Amino acid sequence: MNLQSLLDAFKKDPRLFQLADKLSFARPQRIHCENLRGSAASFVISTIFQNPASSQLNHLVVCEDAEKAAYLHNSLENLTNALNLYFFPSSFKNRKNFRLLNPSHVMLRTEALTRFAAQSQGRAGMLITYPEALFEKVVLPNTLSGNIIYIKSGDTLDLVGLMDKLVGYGFERTDFVYEPGQFALRGGILDIYSFGNEKPYRVELFGNDVDSIRIFDPETQLSERKLLQVTIIPNVDTQFDTSDKISLFDFLPENTVVWMQDWSFTKERLIIQEEDLELFLTTVTPIQKARDAAGDEDTRMEKTDTKPEDFVPALRLEQQLQSRHIVAFGHGKDFPEGDPAAHDIPVDIHFNTKAQPAFNRQFDLLIRDLKSWSTKDFGLYLFAENPRQLERLNSIF
Repeated sequence: MNLQSLLDAFKKDPRLFQLADKLSFARPQRIHCENLRGSAASFVISTIFQNPASSQLNHLVVCEDAEKAAYLHNSLENLTNALNLYFFPSSFKNRKNFRLLNPSHVMLRTEALTRFAAQSQGRAGMLITYPEALFEKVVLPNTLSGNIIYIKSGDTLDLVGLMDKLVGYGFERTDFVYEPGQFALRGGILDIYSFGNEKPYRVELFGNDVDSIRIFDPETQLSERKLLQVTIIPNVDTQFDTSDKISLFDFLPENTVVWMQDWSFTKERLIIQEEDLELFLTTVTPIQKARDAAGDEDTRMEKTDTKPEDFVPALRLEQQLQSRHIVAFGHGKDFPEGDPAAHDIPVDIHFNTKAQPAFNRQFDLLIRDLKSWSTKDFGLYLFAENPRQLERLNSIF
């Protein structure tokens, strides 16, 4: 039996049909998927994501922390092979420092927001995130869409005007590009590392005309594939005013289902972020402003004007969740507080998964455990990324 066999078993499970049916209701639902352990949550979420009845729904999955969100994102990508699943991290390098930005995180956030902003109706996809990322406001969809630069083959470019615009969007001119937010012009080659793409673009020019556009590897400088058109996206964390920013829940389409691993834990982390922000603004910010005035530091990947209005308090997020379908998939039946009349009575969907015992690399314990399940007529599915691991298991059995 392979992975597809197990996925098919989930697709035929009546409990998944029940869950998909509840998510089709117009009135906000509160659904608790009880006893999901290990990778079971990944199978449930991926099955609903691919269910025809849910084909028009967007999804936001809120995990307890960044590591769990990254693992879940990887699992969902492997299970669905979908291209519209986006890891949505916090912009900052450190959750207590609201100034230093992480370039790769800014790129991931920008890519996800751009994809959702471009999808005016229907499904944009799924975001997998965690509390610290929810705490930050995001750019208004129309503002983001209106500040994208489009370049396509055959265009005639105003190079001086384009480079001025790139600088205004927070880009830095360098000899070679190696991280988001850089551009370089050498002869008839214009390299641009957009904030919304994993790798930079190489625009080959004939005079001012765009002859070709390619994606290339910044380490090897080798072209990977040819493109007809590209979009250049500014730094969404530094280039827009507070008035242009809103909560992620205001940004996402109304047909977005929220999967919550643990709301109490999420709310606690959000409150801690509020406290950390207050401490940062009262202690670190005055010192840093003095350094900025001296002009000795490169602030291109720093949020130099941090304000409380750039973030969303836990109470406000809790209020915004009232109008959404919420599926709790963690250890407890935990939903945001609010008016009970605003949603239907919470529903429990019971699963029978259990946490894997600790075998401590003792194969005799593993074999004994597997055989005990086999004697109870359970179907056994064993998966491994390395084929040699499967060969070893086959030789043992």
